[in-house]
Amino acid sequence: MARRRFFVEAVRGGRAELVGETAEHLRRVLRAEPAQQFEISDNQSVYLAEIDAVAKDLVSFHVLEELEAQTPPVHLVALASLIKFDRFEWIVEKATELGVETLVPVMAGRSEKGLDKAALKRVERWRRIAVESSQQSRRDRLPEIAACIPFEEALQIQGQHRYFLEEEPGAPPLLTVLPKNTRGDRVCLLAGPEGGWTSDERKAAAASGWQPVSLGPQILRTETAVIAALAVLGSAWAQEKGSPRLSREEP
Repeated sequence: MARRRFFVEAVRGGRAELVGETAEHLRRVLRAEPAQQFEISDNQSVYLAEIDAVAKDLVSFHVLEELEAQTPPVHLVALASLIKFDRFEWIVEKATELGVETLVPVMAGRSEKGLDKAALKRVERWRRIAVESSQQSRRDRLPEIAACIPFEEALQIQGQHRYFLEEEPGAPPLLTVLPKNTRGDRVCLLAGPEGGWTSDERKAAAASGWQPVSLGPQILRTETAVIAALAVLGSAWAQEKGSPRLSREEP
């Protein structure tokens, strides 16, 4: 069974601390006690560490060894149009589990009015959710949860590949446009709101070089579309270099 992993603020002089609710969870739920070993990350490196002491809201560690970090096969950037916050939190949690490097909330034309202003107060909560999900999924580093940006600004975000999720008929399936290339690409995914894209947004995305893609004939909720597409992209780039991948030229 894999060891539990926790994120600490810093590792200094071979020592680290967990404080607050996370420390309380470790003490009360996981029954932490001195000499137990866990993995910790300072968001740069991962270590095997042993508990020195346990208090009500503080657990202290000393580092035993640095562990090998995982090199991500793809740098995923998810630009998700704002939806009701209970469902957007689901995007944060699951996108983190699927390895997204950056998650950017986007205010689209058909996003519910006022969500962009309300999102200013939600960013810290989303970041806490990302920490919890990162620990559960044993990530080496936390994803960046960015502040909300307008649609026009989202179009300017760059990557080797930029995919625009399109619900209207005619867009090629995502699997058919995946390139044959090496690991380590920056791949951007832009998903629309509950009401879909406006015609002006479609034109602007095309003019900015975004590739429209489809996830099939069904109309998916925003949160479903984001997670389904991230799973496809993450799996595609996780393949070994040179292994087969579906493309336009292949049957």
